[in-house]
Amino acid sequence: MQDVVIYTTRFCPYCVRAKQLLKSKGVHYREIAVDNKPELRAQMAEKAGRRTVPQIWIGEFHVGGCDELMAAERSGKLDGLLKSAG
Repeated sequence: MQDVVIYTTRFCPYCVRAKQLLKSKGVHYREIAVDNKPELRAQMAEKAGRRTVPQIWIGEFHVGGCDELMAAERSGKLDGLLKSAG
């Protein structure tokens, strides 16, 4: 299974929702909280091209935010992303 990284803030309902979906699928992820950490938020924005949270990566693939993660789940593509190699 691919490494999953999710940039979050503590009170973001979209972050909570994305993490709940990942947990429900048994996915272990690395959470990077950007609350009051402008250097981490800047790192995320540079990498994602977006400043909003959550920002989610599966391996090297940038999924996007919560809406994109949910769309991948609805379309059946999320499991393939999680299982794909490299």
